Amino acid sequence: MSITKDEKLQKVLARAGYGSRREMENWIAQGRVLVNGKAATLGDRVTADDKISVDGKKLSANTPHSVPQTVLLYNKPIGEICTRKDPEGRPSVFAKLPRIQHARWVAVGRLDINTSGLLLFTTDGELANKLMHPSTQIEREYAVRVMGEVTQEMVENMHRGVLLEDGMARFSDIQYFAGEGANQWYHVVITEGRNREVRRLWESQGVKVSRLKRVRYGNIFIPSVIKVGQFRQLPATEVKELYELAGLKYRPAKQAFTRQSKHRRG
Repeated sequence: MSITKDEKLQKVLARAGYGSRREMENWIAQGRVLVNGKAATLGDRVTADDKISVDGKKLSANTPHSVPQTVLLYNKPIGEICTRKDPEGRPSVFAKLPRIQHARWVAVGRLDINTSGLLLFTTDGELANKLMHPSTQIEREYAVRVMGEVTQEMVENMHRGVLLEDGMARFSDIQYFAGEGANQWYHVVITEGRNREVRRLWESQGVKVSRLKRVRYGNIFIPSVIKVGQFRQLPATEVKELYELAGLKYRPAKQAFTRQSKHRRG
C-alpha cells in the first residue's frame, strides 16, 4: 500500500482493501486503528513515514500496493442481506464469495433483502467509494414489476422529480418493457443509491413494486449466463472501464478466481 503524499487515513485504508471510506471512519472512531502507536482520530492524515496498524496488525506504508484491483459480479437472490453478519441469522451475500488473503470484499452499494440482481464487489475500497458517491452520477438500471395502473402523468412526475422524506428524487429514464394489469414491467434508471429509493418513487405515485431487480451498474450489465446465486470475476476490459468511470487509475490484476460459481470457496 503506497502513500505518495500526505493523505487522509480513511482513504489510505480504503485503498488498501479494508473497506469503504465510511467503514474506515467507523473503525477509526471505534479505536481499531493506530498511527505511530496512538489511537487514530477522524481527520488524521498520514505519510509514508507513519506506522499504521489495524486491529493490532501492522500495515506497512512503504511497500508497494499489493491488493489486486479485482471486481466480482454477483447475481443476488431475494432473501440475502448485504451486511457481513446478521443477528437474525439471515444469509449474507458475502457467504458465497471466494476468500482472499490480505484483503476483503467491499460491496459497491447495497440491495435490500427483497431486491435481486447485479451486485458488485471489489477489493479496492477507494473504487467502491467513488462508484457509490452521489457526485459521480453513475447510472443504476432496474427492472421493476408494478401493481396498479400507471399513467403518463405518473411517469412524468417521476421524471421531473418527487419530494421524498430525504429529499428530491427522480428517474433519469423510464421505459415500459412488457406486461399488463398487475404484471407490468418497466426499466428505470437512477443515479443515486439511497435506501429503497426506486420503491419509494413508485409508491409516491400510489402503485406498489412487487418485483425489483438491478440489471446494470454503470457500464456493467448482468449477463444471462450468470444464474441467481452465482458470481464471476469481471474481465480486465470491464474493470478498466469502471475505474475510468470513477476517475481512478487501473492496474491490471491476474485472473484469480473462477469466472462463475454458485458455491462458496475456502
